[in-house]
Amino acid sequence: MDKTEACARKSNCPSDNFCVNAQRVYDSCSSKEYMEDLRVFFTKENHDLIEQAANVRIKDVNVINVLLGIESVPFNQGFYAVDETFFFDVSLDIFCPQSPCPSQVHGIATACKRVILFGSEGNVKTFASGSSTSPDVEPFTGKVLPRAMCQVSEPIGLSSKVCRSPQCCDCGVKIPDSICSLYGGEFDYTMTRTVYVTIGLFIITQLVRTVTALVPTYDFCMPEREIQPTSDSPREMFRRLEFPENDFFPPKVSDYSEPAADSKDQNA
Repeated sequence: MDKTEACARKSNCPSDNFCVNAQRVYDSCSSKEYMEDLRVFFTKENHDLIEQAANVRIKDVNVINVLLGIESVPFNQGFYAVDETFFFDVSLDIFCPQSPCPSQVHGIATACKRVILFGSEGNVKTFASGSSTSPDVEPFTGKVLPRAMCQVSEPIGLSSKVCRSPQCCDCGVKIPDSICSLYGGEFDYTMTRTVYVTIGLFIITQLVRTVTALVPTYDFCMPEREIQPTSDSPREMFRRLEFPENDFFPPKVSDYSEPAADSKDQNA
């Protein structure tokens, strides 16, 4: 065995190179968004409940979908504007004067954001068998656009309120039919009482293109850990469970502060 073969057998030495199609990130950005006073829209069946609401309390927020639009920036070669439209499912407790308990309802809130990123320029269109999608091409110019990707964290519901009249004009807001179908009906845009929520969100936006890259290959990776046979007996499963000490003796405040103090000392 010569030196080359010995090196190839080691896990830290590449044995060969080969080409792969990969999504290369040309540019990206992260943002910490404080989305204040987003209007919440409700279906028509909740019209009377919202009109009688004396107070509201936000319970939970989830991202349903993010619509991405991309267009080149004039006089700035290789840069693109990415328009992001967020759709949030908002869970609220509605308090009415005549009801002792709140009623839980779900509504939709939307927010828009635009970022400018570098996505380079490409003139080659790629088609693949078994796929009905075609490359995104900018109208009139014929340029092949990069792909925009958006990653979002779990939203944080910060506050909510109900007002007698809209604080701003939402005449241009239209909930897509695909989202309306999730709520079983059309949304009511004519309510005189409106609900607003404030949401915190962390976002990462990327512009990517498919490129051919040469990557090194290593030896095949065989799992080294072997799964031990287990018994389906409930007695055996219960025997392997550890005693839940934290359930009987909840952690003290010092138990939470000690790790922070240790990390602070190490940083010092």
